[in-house]
Amino acid sequence: MSTHARPLADRLAAASDAQLEQLLRIRRVRADVDWTDFFDAAEALLEPSSIERGLESLTQDEARALQRAAAEDSDAGADAPPALTDFTLMDDAGDVPTPVAALVRSRPVVPDAMDAPMRPASEVATARAAERAFTTIGDLADVLLATRSAPLALVATGALSATERRRFTVSGSLDDLRALAEMAGLARPVDRELRATDAAEQWLSASFAPRWAQVTTAFRDALPQGLRTADGWLPAAQWPGAHPWDRSWPAAAAQLRSLAMRLGLFTEDDAEPEWASALRAAGSADAAAVDTSSLEALLPTEVDRVFLQNDLSAIAPGPLRPALDNRLRAMTEHESAVQASSYRFTADSVARALVEGETERGILEFLHEVSLTGVPQPLEYLVAQTATRHGLVRVGPDSSGGTIVSSVDDHLLGAIEIDRNLRPMGLVRDGDRLTSRVGAQAVAWALTDARYPATLVDLDGDAVSAARTRVAPHGTAEPVSYAPLIGRLRARQGPDADAAWLDRELEAAVRARALVVVEVGMPDGSSRELTLEASGVGGGRLRGRDRAADVERTLPVRSIRSVRVLES
Repeated sequence: MSTHARPLADRLAAASDAQLEQLLRIRRVRADVDWTDFFDAAEALLEPSSIERGLESLTQDEARALQRAAAEDSDAGADAPPALTDFTLMDDAGDVPTPVAALVRSRPVVPDAMDAPMRPASEVATARAAERAFTTIGDLADVLLATRSAPLALVATGALSATERRRFTVSGSLDDLRALAEMAGLARPVDRELRATDAAEQWLSASFAPRWAQVTTAFRDALPQGLRTADGWLPAAQWPGAHPWDRSWPAAAAQLRSLAMRLGLFTEDDAEPEWASALRAAGSADAAAVDTSSLEALLPTEVDRVFLQNDLSAIAPGPLRPALDNRLRAMTEHESAVQASSYRFTADSVARALVEGETERGILEFLHEVSLTGVPQPLEYLVAQTATRHGLVRVGPDSSGGTIVSSVDDHLLGAIEIDRNLRPMGLVRDGDRLTSRVGAQAVAWALTDARYPATLVDLDGDAVSAARTRVAPHGTAEPVSYAPLIGRLRARQGPDADAAWLDRELEAAVRARALVVVEVGMPDGSSRELTLEASGVGGGRLRGRDRAADVERTLPVRSIRSVRVLES
C-alpha cells in the first residue's frame, strides 16, 4: 500500500464535489467503480495508468510547471505553483507526489510556447476564407436536408459507413461536417444512425449569417481548455503543442484546425480574418451577438427569384433564400450547390412533393411567385400530369392497426401485388384491395419509391401528408453522473482520519503477512518500537510474532501510534 495515498486521500476529502466530479472525468473513472472510501480512491488515482490520463489533460503551461516542480533539484516553494486542471498531480505548496514525479521525469522536456501572435489576414486570403465559410455552411445544409428523411448510417464503431461517404459530394471531409453538426446540436447519433435534431429545422430556415454564427459559436465553446486564452483562443501555430503529453492530441488538433479553416476562422497561412477576431473577442457571447458584417460584405446577396426553363430545370442566379430553397428542393432534384444553384423537376420529384402534402395548385402558385420567366408549358404539363396520376393508389390504416392499399385501377393493383421490390411490405390480396401489417406511412413511401402514384389517407379517407422526416428524439445524452460515487465516499469519511488510515495499514500488513515496525505508546507516555510479523487484526487488537523476542504478541490498536512496513 502506497504511503503517498494518505496525504492524497486527505486532499480528496477536502475537495468540493465539483472538483471531484472534474477529476473523475479527467481520469475517466467508471461511475460504478468499487471504491469504498477516499483511501481507495487515492490508491487508484496513484496507479501509473491513471496518472497517465491526468498528464494527458494538462495544457502546455501546466505541463511545463509540473515538470519544473517534479525536477529533482526543484525548489518547490520558490514560486507560487499554478492551479492544475488535475489538482492531484501537485499540491498547493508545489509538491509533487513521488509516483507522479517519477512519470513526469520520464517525459520529454516541454518547450516554451512559440511566440506567434495573431496576424490580420491579407485581402486575398480573407476573400478565400469567406468563400470557404460560405461553401462549408452550404455543404452542411445539404447534408442536414438529406439527413432529415434518410439518416446517415453508422457502423459499429460509430463512424460513417462507406455508402454514406459515396452518397454526398461535398468540399472536403464529410467527417468534418458531421463534427460541426454535432458540435452545434444540429445532429446526433441515435441507434447507429446520425439524425438531424429539431434545432436543425430552425437552422435550415435561417439565412447564411445566423447559420454561420451558430455553428462557429458552438465550435468556439467546444474548444478544449488547452486552446483557450483570456483573449479567446491561441494562435493556430500553437495548437499542435497545446496538450504536449497527450498522444492523441496531434490528430485532434489537426482536425480542429481543419474545422476552423473550413469555417473561415483561419487563412491558409494561419492569419485571422476580421470576422474571426470579432468572434474571438465576443468571449462567451451567444450567436446573436457575433458581428458578421465583415464576412457578409464579401458574400453574394441572397436572391428570391429563379429562372424556370423549358428543359424542366430551374436556375437561381445566386444563393436562394433558405425558405425558398428548402421548398424548391422538396419538389426537385438538386443538381449543384455552387453560388448559382441548379434544380431539376422530374415526375418522381413532383410525386414526392405531392406525397409530402403539396398540391398541384400550391406548386404552380409557388413557381409563379418565384419565377423570373413565368412557368414554362412543359413544367405545367408535368405537374398537372403527375397530380392527375397521384391518388390512383390510396394507402391508409384499417381499424385493426394494419394497412389497406386500394385503387380504381385493378391492373395497377395487380402490378403492386406481384412487384418483387415490395415483398418486404407483405402485401396480400383481400378482395378488391391489398392488406399489410406494415404501417401505412411506410407502405406509402415504399410505393412512391417504387414509382407508384400513392397517396396516404386517414381512416376517413382524407388525404394527409406523409412527410418522411426522421429527427432525433428530444433531449441530449446526459453525461455520466458521479454524484452517487461521491456520496458513497463522503459517507465513509469519518471524523478520525488518522485512526481510519491506521486500521487500513494494519489490515494491509496482515493480508500481506508483512514485517512491520510498530510504534506503541506506553502507559508512562514513552514510546517503544516492536518488529512484528503481522498475523491478524480484530476486536481492536493486532496479533503478530515479535522477531526480537520470538514470541506472539497482542497489542491494543488504540496504543499503536504508527506503522511502518519493512521492505522484504
